[in-house]
Amino acid sequence: MTPYDLWYWDGIPGRGEFVRLALEAGGIPYRDRAREPGGDEAIVRDMKARDHHPPFAPPYLVGEGISVGQTANILLFLGEKHGLAPQDLAGRLWVHQIQLTIADLVAEAHDVHHPIANSLYYEDQKKEAARRAKHFREERIPKFLAWFERVLVHEGMWLAGGEKWTYADLSLFQLMDGLRFAFPKRMAALAGQYPKVRRLYERVAALPELKDYLSSERRLPYGDGIFRHYPELDAS
Repeated sequence: MTPYDLWYWDGIPGRGEFVRLALEAGGIPYRDRAREPGGDEAIVRDMKARDHHPPFAPPYLVGEGISVGQTANILLFLGEKHGLAPQDLAGRLWVHQIQLTIADLVAEAHDVHHPIANSLYYEDQKKEAARRAKHFREERIPKFLAWFERVLVHEGMWLAGGEKWTYADLSLFQLMDGLRFAFPKRMAALAGQYPKVRRLYERVAALPELKDYLSSERRLPYGDGIFRHYPELDAS
């Protein structure tokens, strides 16, 4: 099949990483366009050229005559098109619901270090970030993890039940990986409270479909994206 074009900013995993994991684990051919030579300029040109159904922001996926934006929407498309989600409508909507819940926590994780405005540097909002981080660590992370744990208690090995992972499982892995990087003390303190979530993380990390990717340079390190480690924002 003709490879998809994945457009997302180079240099950070960001929201594009949730899409990459699905493409890689699903064995779906794609080009990471912004990581090619001149990619930063190319992504700006491509976005400006898309007058019909223009993306608001990366990531967006182009292929088969369509352009699909928003991470959860891209994964909904890939899930149905490439068997990365249940075949029945109820199952697909359930996986999409989980993905949207993951997206909520991803947004909150970002807003810890940028609670006032994205256009301001972290140093311009450190006081507000410290206050936001305490609330996030103590209330929001446990609230979400408890829900994921509850889902797994009911469903079993994977978030949608059954014997095979879906894109939501890959995304929960990425969420947990990012939180472990950004809040290592807090996540270590919480680890024993959510054993099924921890085991799912380990299960995805060991998937044969992801072995080569996770150990390759294509797997970008964390840094200035959504998940950032500021020691002053972390505590057990």
